[in-house]
Amino acid sequence: MRVLRGRAATISADRKRTGAMLDRTAETGEPAVRVWTPHRQVAFGRRDAAEPGYDRARAAARERGFEPVERRVGGRAVAYTGSTVAFAHAVPVESPRTGLDDRYAAAAARLRRALASLGVDAEPGEPTDSFCPGSHSLQCAGKLVGIAQRVRTDAALVAGCVVVADRDAFASVLAAVYDALGQPFDPASVGSVAAAGGPSDPARVVEAVERELVGDAATTIHEV
Repeated sequence: MRVLRGRAATISADRKRTGAMLDRTAETGEPAVRVWTPHRQVAFGRRDAAEPGYDRARAAARERGFEPVERRVGGRAVAYTGSTVAFAHAVPVESPRTGLDDRYAAAAARLRRALASLGVDAEPGEPTDSFCPGSHSLQCAGKLVGIAQRVRTDAALVAGCVVVADRDAFASVLAAVYDALGQPFDPASVGSVAAAGGPSDPARVVEAVERELVGDAATTIHEV
């Protein structure tokens, strides 16, 4: 398994690095894992881009110091404050029609174990009116983890985010963004690893999540 570490110099370069990781898994059949702290940004989903208030939402993000970008993985807008941890697990697939639920379940179980190792007892589910609402979330005194999946004919990318600290900044920018989009969002629904009794250091969360996603696989380490 290939393990990528670090962050590229720009948001664009960083996103391309994850895309290249998925391409390589599709070509070689070798799984890959990347866990890191992306640049400060708001990543909008494809449905957000179709909303009448999309331009206002992008402006609201910029006004608060968050670069607006559009991601290819589904779901609604997610913020990265600089301490928010992102994870991406690229795996080969034989058919895009099978394995979706199994990949979600495996990712959720691994993230729960990672959080438990940090002293956070997260459970499946999310509060009402959470950010990027979906069926594959983890919560502990608020939503901590969102998981999404991008599936191609040859590979899948199971990806998501972990709110580590900066819960107020995370909730504040998304309150403005979701308001502009005309979508429900309750800032009080946002949790964080730190607020749940875990560490506020994102490096510790990165280490724990990477360890669980890699498991017992033999690895080669590559810097981004």
